[in-house]
Amino acid sequence: QVQLVESGGGLVQPGGSLRLSCAASGFTVSSYWMYWVRQTPGGKGLERVSSIENGGDRTKYADSVKGRFTISRGTTRNTVDLQMNNLRPEDMAVYTCGARTYYDGTPGPFDFWGQGTQVTVSS
Repeated sequence: QVQLVESGGGLVQPGGSLRLSCAASGFTVSSYWMYWVRQTPGGKGLERVSSIENGGDRTKYADSVKGRFTISRGTTRNTVDLQMNNLRPEDMAVYTCGARTYYDGTPGPFDFWGQGTQVTVSS
């Protein structure tokens, strides 16, 4: 059974850190481009936060998180993690991981989604 399960969300003060983890079952994360996206309060839209290529180390980040967030694949576990440092109130959102196939360099539709984990940044 294919499944993505996020964990690590919670309440943190501005300037704090959280590490999100997305555990995959039924497939190998290295076989897909793996994404972290977020939905801000009020449903203002879905923002692609970060992604990591299948089988490699190429990563992408939204301008809003560059230098603060780091995406990585677990070395011993079938996970994709997102280290979030220096969190800001505007980072507050539901964070969801997804898996996507690229076809000849062109991204296809997302194949799998997790349920999401809430990140709240507040003093």
